[in-house]
Amino acid sequence: MNGQIPLIPGDGSPAPADPRPPVSVSWNLWHGCTRVSPGCAHCYMFRRDEAIGGDPATVRRTRAFDLPVRVLRSSAYAGLTKIPRGSVFYTCFSSDFFHRDADQWRAEAWDMIRERADCSFFMITKRPERIAEHLPPDWGDGWDHVTVAVTCENQAMAEKRLPVYLHLPLKRRAVMIEPMLSAVSLAPFFDAYPGAIASVSVGGESGPDARPCDFAWVLDVRRACAARGVAFSYHQTGALLYKDGRAYRVPRALQHAQARKAGLDIAGDGLPADIPGE
Repeated sequence: MNGQIPLIPGDGSPAPADPRPPVSVSWNLWHGCTRVSPGCAHCYMFRRDEAIGGDPATVRRTRAFDLPVRVLRSSAYAGLTKIPRGSVFYTCFSSDFFHRDADQWRAEAWDMIRERADCSFFMITKRPERIAEHLPPDWGDGWDHVTVAVTCENQAMAEKRLPVYLHLPLKRRAVMIEPMLSAVSLAPFFDAYPGAIASVSVGGESGPDARPCDFAWVLDVRRACAARGVAFSYHQTGALLYKDGRAYRVPRALQHAQARKAGLDIAGDGLPADIPGE
């Protein structure tokens, strides 16, 4: 399609104008992962798969693999893609787009992402060291419609991953400190790579064995972002929040809402507002 109006199958005539508004969709084109760092210890995907007797460590291609390029064959919108133009694809949230066990499918995935340049794609990885060798040949310095974010759950992972990540040819970057397991200082990276990080999202850990997140850690990251004009989102409180020396158990249903009530978000380009949570 490459941004062109697709043709109705069979008669070669242009498809009707698309009045549908953009949507946000999860595109889990493969599923399953392996743990690589402390942030993975209580991964929600592992919890869900194990609860139903599945094997979360087996990476497998899913039925949704070709979702971005599926075309409607009937209805008033026949000939149009199932997902409207302008939509956001939250990509590979039940795996890691750069997991080595998905190497055989990634080229085809990049082809679909290229074809849907009329949409945005947002993906998160814990494997920035694998990105450079697994980009498409026409990537150049990045594609405008693709954000590759990196997770840094504590200071050790920030110091390990960010120097690699910030040297990559990416037009749109975001840092996710989720689950936040310690204080994290991003100021040295902001100052060493001015303008490289467009946005930062912070959130505590969910689940029955959630480790604590201290609200002071959240505020420290926000201050660093505010001082440098970087977009910031307090995504979720987590299940166990420490604030002013007190511990709070936050029910799962309230973790996103309570974070929003804190009023900490700083608007800016590069961070979708409705990133799927655990």
